[in-house]
Amino acid sequence: MAYTDAITALSDPTRRAVFERLRAGPRPVGEMAATLPVSRPAVSQHLKVLKDAGLVEETRHGTKRFYSVRRDGLDELRRWIEGFWDDVLAAYKEAADDHDRSKD
Repeated sequence: MAYTDAITALSDPTRRAVFERLRAGPRPVGEMAATLPVSRPAVSQHLKVLKDAGLVEETRHGTKRFYSVRRDGLDELRRWIEGFWDDVLAAYKEAADDHDRSKD
């Protein structure tokens, strides 16, 4: 999964809401649909996109399918975001060093 897949999948507000519902643990589609302003088939479609992006996994328990967050599914996105912080901190350090040198 590329970080762009995660960003694309999470760019939809309803899909983000579906994903956020999984933070507390595995949930069946029906349970999530009951708390969202969209139909059960729509929740299933959003879960498919999240699954295709590598953010969600599916397990079966009897006749029910439970969806949960793939913990490692966010790793590449996290590394990409952390790369921004590395760049920002390096630029800050350079600016501080330049400022210190200009005092001399």
